[in-house]
Amino acid sequence: MTTLDEADKKARLERAREMGLFRYSLMQELAEAGLTPAERGRRARGLAGRVHDGPGGQPVTVSVQTLGRWRRLYESGGFDALVPSPRQCQPRTPAEVLAVAEALKREKPERTAAQVRRILGLTAGWAPSDRTLQRLFERLELNAPAREQEDQRAFGRFECTRPNEMWTGDTLHGPVIGGSKSYLFAFLDDHSRAVMGARWAYHDDVVRMAAAFRPALQRRGVPKAIYLDNGSAFVDAWLLRGCAVLGIRLIHSRPGKPPLPG
Repeated sequence: MTTLDEADKKARLERAREMGLFRYSLMQELAEAGLTPAERGRRARGLAGRVHDGPGGQPVTVSVQTLGRWRRLYESGGFDALVPSPRQCQPRTPAEVLAVAEALKREKPERTAAQVRRILGLTAGWAPSDRTLQRLFERLELNAPAREQEDQRAFGRFECTRPNEMWTGDTLHGPVIGGSKSYLFAFLDDHSRAVMGARWAYHDDVVRMAAAFRPALQRRGVPKAIYLDNGSAFVDAWLLRGCAVLGIRLIHSRPGKPPLPG
């Protein structure tokens, strides 16, 4: 029988893994080989300027400095280095308190951490330390001057320069066979247009997708990146974790504005 202590330990471990996957999902944009410092900086600023769905679905923003630290951790220790200690995964300051602190700072950007702490103390009866609030504001980049939006890149025709630089995966809705609808999962090499792996199935889910993806990796090797849409089989945590462990950059298209792989 699982004790409360074991259940808590398991929950903390799961949160730690979710945090590691979240870190990888952002950091992979910066870890691509061949990026110039200028291009890496541009990507980091773009990521830092957006709100992301963090572990548990909470909105999260990440600073350029934090993204750089995650990249260095990954380069030195792989995916495991991005997974924090389970003991560190339970935030000490309640999320609602941090949300109020963020709102106070955004309402009046000139407010210092000490001023925000005093307001929280008067209104809520308790407040985190000045340093905790300073770290929060630094992470959210509320102390930095607003940056001008960078010009959008023009998108044109694209083709990878060599095999296994990037695979493209998709699901084809096939005919009804034996009274059930069929689906074809396929992965194509962007440079050669070779079919790296394909499999028919009766269900559109990650298990059937994996049945095409795993043999493709075994026969064809590991690509540097894969380009997928946002279908349920392609946004599953299993796929993200697998890509993180193998060092594959996972790229998801955005409706109306697909990202350039390079």
